[in-house]
Amino acid sequence: MSKLRCAGWLLLMLVPCCAFSQRNREWQVYRANEEVRIPQLPALTARSHDLSDVLLTSLDIVFHDPSVCCGKDSALEDRALAADPLSLKEVASKVQGKQILSDGRRIQITAEVPPDGPGIDISSRILGSLLEKHAMVMVWNSHLYVLYGAVFDAVGNDDASGQFMIHKLFLVDPRYSGPRREVVFNRDTDDWSKVAGVLLLTVAPQ
Repeated sequence: MSKLRCAGWLLLMLVPCCAFSQRNREWQVYRANEEVRIPQLPALTARSHDLSDVLLTSLDIVFHDPSVCCGKDSALEDRALAADPLSLKEVASKVQGKQILSDGRRIQITAEVPPDGPGIDISSRILGSLLEKHAMVMVWNSHLYVLYGAVFDAVGNDDASGQFMIHKLFLVDPRYSGPRREVVFNRDTDDWSKVAGVLLLTVAPQ
């Protein structure tokens, strides 16, 4: 798998193959089925299928630090529980900002739900986050998932290169610990309109 060292210039296209080929007939795939995954995510399972429990477990997996969320006396547990679990914008507003951990450390949490809609490309943000090894929370079909990987093509033409088309997204369903835990969103068979949003999260010391 090729290593991509810079995420800032990425432009991805989460569109059906037919639409891609019709609008960009001169574009050529020069690296097919590139893959990026975040390794060694915590193997945590929600205490129940209640959406609040699933949200806390998803955040715990993403932050990979129980003092941030969502262990005993963590900084974000109460804030996350105060949000509607399926409203990622509300979750973002509750958890972002400066926090003081129980051991006295000061951190800054950035939480963002990129806007989605016609003419707006959020897939560049998704792949950029993955390349920086930041997992995300995704709402699809009214369920919460942790987004940790993708399969994509690198495409280009005589005028431009370094553009990409996502084929699959790799997800974890925190409700389960067995075979049902690993889920794949397939662009060719699944409906992107049923994805209610993707929450990008980062934490940095202050």
